[in-house]
Amino acid sequence: MLETAPNRQAATWLASFARSLEAGDIDGVTGLFPEDCYWRDLLAFTWNIRTMEGRSAIREMLGETLARTAPAGWRLAQDATTDGGVTEAWFTFETATARGEGHVRLIDGRCRTLFTAISELKGFEEKKGPSRPLGVRHKAERSRETWSETRRREEAALGTSEQPYCVIVGGGQGGMALGARLRQLGVPTIILEKNARAGDSWRNRYRSLVLHDPVWYDHLPYMPFPENWPVFTPKDKMGDWLEMYARVMELNYWTSAACVAASYDEHEKIWTVEVDRAGERVVLKPRQLVFATGAYGPPKLIDLPGADVFEGEILHSSQYADGRRFKGKTCAVIGAASSGHDVSVDLWESGADVTMVQRSPTTVVKSDTLTELAFEIYSEDALAGGITTEKADLIVASMPFALMPEGQKALYDRIRERDAAFYERLAGSGFAIDFGHDETGLMMKAYRTGSGYYIDVGASDLIINGEIGIRSGVSIERLTPKGILFDDGSELEADVIITSTGYQSMHETVAVVVSREVADKVGPCWGLGSGVRNDPGPWQGEPRNMWKPTAQEALWFHGGNLALSRFYSKFVALQIKARMEGIPTPVY
Repeated sequence: MLETAPNRQAATWLASFARSLEAGDIDGVTGLFPEDCYWRDLLAFTWNIRTMEGRSAIREMLGETLARTAPAGWRLAQDATTDGGVTEAWFTFETATARGEGHVRLIDGRCRTLFTAISELKGFEEKKGPSRPLGVRHKAERSRETWSETRRREEAALGTSEQPYCVIVGGGQGGMALGARLRQLGVPTIILEKNARAGDSWRNRYRSLVLHDPVWYDHLPYMPFPENWPVFTPKDKMGDWLEMYARVMELNYWTSAACVAASYDEHEKIWTVEVDRAGERVVLKPRQLVFATGAYGPPKLIDLPGADVFEGEILHSSQYADGRRFKGKTCAVIGAASSGHDVSVDLWESGADVTMVQRSPTTVVKSDTLTELAFEIYSEDALAGGITTEKADLIVASMPFALMPEGQKALYDRIRERDAAFYERLAGSGFAIDFGHDETGLMMKAYRTGSGYYIDVGASDLIINGEIGIRSGVSIERLTPKGILFDDGSELEADVIITSTGYQSMHETVAVVVSREVADKVGPCWGLGSGVRNDPGPWQGEPRNMWKPTAQEALWFHGGNLALSRFYSKFVALQIKARMEGIPTPVY
């Protein structure tokens, strides 16, 4: 590496950090941080996903974990950089059981943020690159078993004569990403998908659905989309890609397989999982159970007084697939976030008369603006500059959640200035706009509540032009035989009411499959404890219950969008692999 001032500063700090750790000098370590500091750790020290905020929290964590972690071998991985008085550097290190990587941000020679993460377990590395499997024995054998014969034997045995170590409930992108990681680590796993085909979780959605995130952000582990893949993926194309992925990655993937019940034996440390597999009852006995049922749980249904007298049809957006059967009908869509907009557009394209009922303000961002300003490190330009998807993921992960609002507020100040005319027209249509509790926009809403936002891919122009009607600022009093009566006395006629009211927490799926007691013990998923509406405190510093040990032993939650599923699947897989191999995993 070049002998530069940033390199000298980073190397000096890292050397001091390493010496203090090796000496067990915790006060020496914390002296390298200012009081306002953050250490985000993904398994390396804590066997958890945990952010320590402030020197006292770091001191407490190291007091419990340092001796058994035995960190060593701290080295800069590339040239450090300096911008605006902040020096940043990437490094590698080892612990007693793993190899890791991390990132440091220095201000005035001390560490404002530190990020450490396991990259692989010693002795249980993935067989890739130079160590990839040969795939064939180059000699003649009468007893030779071909690849396809081996796969058929494995598929026939797993779940019958041999039990999986892990069962994943849910075969969408989250379940597949985790299943692929576990397979590469040699963890016998079965993925349960209730639909008839892999990818049906996408195919079965409304026909006009397209991914709102750009392609560079959405790759799956091990197999990025090809270079000619569209920037925004249509849902059926995504479904076909997932079906191909399951086959190529050799996942043990059971379709038409619904998990109907599960219970955990605390003494034997084993789950009993009852599965309805195409009408046949199958019992599995895994050691680990993962719920990967999407970002959320069951549909969130709202009480509509007068529903019993309404003469039309009422359905939740999760039941909505195709607007063509509503052609010529008057439709009311309750909800003005992503699903509400997408359903409204699909109805409009199908020839329906659509009005959106907005119950609370929505954060709206134009897709091209978000792609240009918020996805700079996930782009062709980023790739040309040497920032791979893997590196971009680490850059994002290195920022503590507590510091995200500051950056997001600055981003949305730029967005509002750039698209001021658009927001003025949208507000003029009667649509209520906000940018979150603290003006931090879409991303913080996603982490805090998972609701209340829309990436505009066409619906906003229809609203501005009056093609999609808007009722905002009034509350629903009750349904009438012919429509919706609002609290201001006005009425909206409707043949069809579609409630785009979101979904419950994933722990509600646990309540159905395992028990209410276990679900309540674990508690809700997502949310940071920010104290805003629908994200009650206390402050957590990390998304609740996601990708890490929960209050129920051997029960995990994995999910999120494609990017989160891709990145965190690695850390869920490493935690499960470590437990399978008997590696001590004391959770801090």
